[in-house]
Amino acid sequence: MAAQGACLNHVSRESSDIKRLAQFYIEIFGFEKIEAPRFEFDVIWLKLAPSFYLHLIERDPTTKLPEGPWSATSAIADPKNLPRGHHVCFTISNFDSFVQKLKEKGIEVHERTQPDGKTKQAFFFDLDGNGLEVSSGAPAS
Repeated sequence: MAAQGACLNHVSRESSDIKRLAQFYIEIFGFEKIEAPRFEFDVIWLKLAPSFYLHLIERDPTTKLPEGPWSATSAIADPKNLPRGHHVCFTISNFDSFVQKLKEKGIEVHERTQPDGKTKQAFFFDLDGNGLEVSSGAPAS
């Protein structure tokens, strides 16, 4: 039986520097820092209105997980590979000016248009090598 009433609650990212990564998401996407519970490790919770949450979690140095895609054995450092790789997508209304700002900040961006010719896409990485996409169209249903 499928879950009923399911909706996305949050996405989490592990990082060795959650403050630096939080600043990236605040500056690039306009997330706001919200209150988070106290755990035995540091966390920063961010919210993007109206209801998207991003949890940044202090990396556990004892785990065997790679710190990010760039530290994995087969690194993906080229954003051209992201359309078929792991990424989180945000739909935005100011696509062209947003992509221009990314480029001005020195962030490497791979742009393309979906085959229907209606939706522009830009792929890039956050500071820890996590894949991101921004899209000019309506969210996929």
